[in-house]
Amino acid sequence: MGRVPVFDETPSNPTEAMVMAAAAGYREQACDGLIAVGGGSSIDLAKGAAIAATHPGGLTRYATVEGGSDRITQAVPPLIAVPTTAGSGSEVARGAALIVEDGRKLSFHSWHLVPRSAICDPGLTLGLPATLTAGTGMDAITHCIETFLAPAFNPPAEGIALDGLERAWAHIERATHDGDDRDARLHMMSASLQGAMAFQKGVGCAHALSHALGAIAIDGQTQLHHGTLNAVLLPAVLRFNETAASVVEQRRYVRLRRAMGLPEEADLAQAVYDMNVRLGLPTGLRQLGLDESTFDRVIGNARADYCHRTNPREATPADYRSMLCESL
Repeated sequence: MGRVPVFDETPSNPTEAMVMAAAAGYREQACDGLIAVGGGSSIDLAKGAAIAATHPGGLTRYATVEGGSDRITQAVPPLIAVPTTAGSGSEVARGAALIVEDGRKLSFHSWHLVPRSAICDPGLTLGLPATLTAGTGMDAITHCIETFLAPAFNPPAEGIALDGLERAWAHIERATHDGDDRDARLHMMSASLQGAMAFQKGVGCAHALSHALGAIAIDGQTQLHHGTLNAVLLPAVLRFNETAASVVEQRRYVRLRRAMGLPEEADLAQAVYDMNVRLGLPTGLRQLGLDESTFDRVIGNARADYCHRTNPREATPADYRSMLCESL
């Protein structure tokens, strides 16, 4: 077997520049497929490289909000995904999130982007540091909660999301505080892929905001972790969505509490906040280096984000500002 070229410059939030660099290497080495080993960022970058290596022009024209899904064709090369974190679920998903040249973090969706194979071995997550275990785990929890709350009718997806939530909520503390707990790692990896399998219903405001915030440069670098942002934002989003018509009529918070093993009248938002504390995660955006000066840009990008459309309650600019202020 010949030498296999390796691209190992994936940033924490994959950018168009790095996607193009990987795509250039793919073409120069006359590759015929991609293997992504790592977390969601590595897998998403590989999906972006698969587009860029086989489709003309910049990435933006292929973004979902730009009507680009139909422009992504079966010309993309085969991808094998090997996740080493348990959170994004990108290994079984048709989407990717990438920061394009104009600074926006955009979503890309196509069935052609689903990896041909996903090798999900929880043993590969045993060496993951506690902070990343917690942040990626809360990403999986946010996926399961938001896709369950999305108003589209899809009972199979809802069942998968609730089962994933039950597993993640019951095991995230064990996985975080004892990284060698193989049983906890197994359930967290299962929850990760389950959240992504249920993505067909959509997600919501937490993801719309985390995508917008994830594109912001802190100290000259885009280094805000997506899962940690979701963890910080989720309590405010849960409070906002509590009065949504579909949430109330279908008793969705009751079903979430049941899956999470919480008392019937428990405050879901407070339960998530308390979990963040127990996991040692930040509990506010200020701890991540953010303040109100970013809000106007963030709100505009969040409302334009694909995930904004599938939140169970319509969010106005004022609503987004309120959620951001509550999350500070």
